[in-house]
Amino acid sequence: MNGPRAATWLLWAGPAFVLAWVLGFLLTPEVRGLAEPQDFAGLAGLAALAAIAWCAWRALDRRGLLTVFDEARHRAPAQFGLSVLLCAAVFPLILAQLGKYYWIHVGALSLIYVILAVGLNLVVGFAGLLVIGFAAFYGIGAYAAAIVTTEVGDLPHMIWLLIPAAAVLSAAFGVLLGVPTLRLRGDYLAIVTLGFGEITRIVFTNWDTLTRGPRGISGVGSFQIGGWNLMHPLDVGPLRLDGDTQYYYLILAAALLGVFLAHRLNHSRIGRAWVAMREDELAARSFGIDVARCKILAFAIGAAYAGVAGVFFGSLQGFVDPTSFSFLESVLILSMVVLGGMGSLSGSVVAAVLLVILPEKLQMLRDYRMLIFGLLMILLMIVRPQGLIPSRRRMLELGSRPG
Repeated sequence: MNGPRAATWLLWAGPAFVLAWVLGFLLTPEVRGLAEPQDFAGLAGLAALAAIAWCAWRALDRRGLLTVFDEARHRAPAQFGLSVLLCAAVFPLILAQLGKYYWIHVGALSLIYVILAVGLNLVVGFAGLLVIGFAAFYGIGAYAAAIVTTEVGDLPHMIWLLIPAAAVLSAAFGVLLGVPTLRLRGDYLAIVTLGFGEITRIVFTNWDTLTRGPRGISGVGSFQIGGWNLMHPLDVGPLRLDGDTQYYYLILAAALLGVFLAHRLNHSRIGRAWVAMREDELAARSFGIDVARCKILAFAIGAAYAGVAGVFFGSLQGFVDPTSFSFLESVLILSMVVLGGMGSLSGSVVAAVLLVILPEKLQMLRDYRMLIFGLLMILLMIVRPQGLIPSRRRMLELGSRPG
């Protein structure tokens, strides 16, 4: 199956297969503790799903279908995007019918991380600026939503106005971080951004009069459409959408808009300037590219994505505190970019969903959860160093086959 019919079939069947696997992964029996007999059944179910996914991957790779799929994905991005969108739209409806409302909440949270991963990919993957304090901008957006809605009042349209306001505020902090670091690259830039992230977290922790310190801020306002609060259940024909489901679709729309804008940026003059700067800053400067302006734009746009994600996070959770924006949070977002593929938007989407759902599913392993999680990431990096869904440029750099 190497012709156009195979490519068309793969564009529709591929996302559907992944959706079926994710649902099967989520619906395996929960495990209570490592000492109970039923734990082995739960672990066996997880291992069986992983084995099936691995065998299917290897079988598709041997038959060359992964190459066909990748080529078709680049030839018909609209068809591939539509198939992924349909799977994402069906996901919460299936779980709602099965009564798995917790996983709908996790799905909404994973979409917030999709926005974060896409925003960081603009900075790290496209512009080549190693930023590991990205959670600071995320926290700025979340605290902006929390402070305004609790201090000013939960006005019907206040939270909607906070989306552009948080984007502008986070972008301003991105510019403040970018201007002093224009001459820094690589590890030195990473250390400075790490310091910025830690300073921001310390400010959140110690500015008690504004952020309420380690206690955090509760009662963050929720989104409203007219007089309707999205946290209230909504009946649409035979379907009943709870608050998490409504938030899921709202954040899904925001994530789609974010991916679309990032795609357009990637294929614009700014995107091409970012790639040139990433490959060789001196050569880009010699060809007349304003490297300083491009760096500041990358910082500002990436920070704006994080600020918007922070507003959604604060409103969805109803509570924010400094522990949600620690250094480990920045590492998690950076891991999504690396695991999905540097400079690959679709890779960032897949990796964000994977790295949110997988630790939640492994919570029953308690002390062993992060060990297994780390081993799985190491295995994936060994098998596919270019990322799960790499960009064409990344595949050429590593001399690997598309997949």
